[in-house]
Amino acid sequence: MAAKKTAKTIPESALKKVVATPKPAAKKAAKKAAVKKADPARAAVKAPATAKKAPAKKTAAKPSLDAVARAAYLNYRNRVEKGLPGDSHGDWLEAERQQSELGC
Repeated sequence: MAAKKTAKTIPESALKKVVATPKPAAKKAAKKAAVKKADPARAAVKAPATAKKAPAKKTAAKPSLDAVARAAYLNYRNRVEKGLPGDSHGDWLEAERQQSELGC
């Protein structure tokens, strides 16, 4: 017959040591939190730096996919009517360029 496995018990004194001793990372985090709370001069120095905001940069809004798809279709129809060479990818890129110029 196979022998039954029994769970090893850990003495209470060993458990207290494991539970009571914080890990080094936890000590560092607690120390940083205490320094941040205890040093109001540091917080006062940082406050003006965060209060300054950089001027907003104007970026072109991306046109919606529907608008680009519609423009690409019209580019395709125009290209076919004129008998010009090209492909759907080129029509799409041209439509995106047109839409970004219009600011749609």
